[in-house]
Amino acid sequence: MRWVSILALMLLLLLPASAQVGQAPFSLPDWVSAEADIAYGAEAEQKLDVYTPKTAVSGKRPGLLLIHGGGYREGSRKSVLRVYAIPYLRKGFVVVSIDYRLSGTAPAPAAVTDTLAALDWFHDNAKRLNVDANRIVVAGDSAGGHLALMAGMVSKQAKLGPVRDVAAVVNVYGVSDMGELLSGPRKLDVIEAWIPAGPNQRELARAMTPLQYVRKGLPPVKSVHGTEDPLVPYEQSVRLTRELREKGVTAELISIPGGKHGFDDQTWNAVILPQVFEFLERQRILR
Repeated sequence: MRWVSILALMLLLLLPASAQVGQAPFSLPDWVSAEADIAYGAEAEQKLDVYTPKTAVSGKRPGLLLIHGGGYREGSRKSVLRVYAIPYLRKGFVVVSIDYRLSGTAPAPAAVTDTLAALDWFHDNAKRLNVDANRIVVAGDSAGGHLALMAGMVSKQAKLGPVRDVAAVVNVYGVSDMGELLSGPRKLDVIEAWIPAGPNQRELARAMTPLQYVRKGLPPVKSVHGTEDPLVPYEQSVRLTRELREKGVTAELISIPGGKHGFDDQTWNAVILPQVFEFLERQRILR
């Protein structure tokens, strides 16, 4: 029974923050319009929803590509609406929330190639959506944070999909070093399920590691991480922030003392979001 309890806890921790801080069904506010179930690719899971504030604006809006978490094996674009999408919509963003192929359907690099394809779709449709293509942010938590980092950092040489400009990345406790979680004391089964064992496992893990793509000229990165995260080591975000800064990239880390893998409403709304939006204001994405 003890092992069942531990497994249940691990599964809970792997859920996106939105699933942990609010379980009640969420209805879209009447001040938001939605375009649902838009295909950005040929696969069944390659779908997205577009959310737009109904308030009038004189110019183009900033955009957010929102990527759900769930350990690459669960979660959906609907699950992040209340906690993640609504605050950005209140700030005037057009939010594109995406699904991607999960590990039970297709292992790595499918989730990355899907994210890049969705970002490509967003750029191609920015004019129709009244979005400034130079102010598109990518954001996500856990697996979604990792995918947001990949969307903002991956190089064309990796040949994982179309590489499009990103104005900033908001990474909420995403993995930045896949190799550390494939073996040793921090090994996670969900990572091994996404990057299966085989002769090319380590090579693929390196290709899925944002730290491998640290270089000059990357977009600003704002990371958020709890210092006591039991799944994705806090030190990964510390290292990512340090190495980006060493290359002259704007990089900041919000450290949540004692924070685990997921935050309560009070911490998210009163501590984290104000700092994220202040960061986006300094990058002149929010005006």
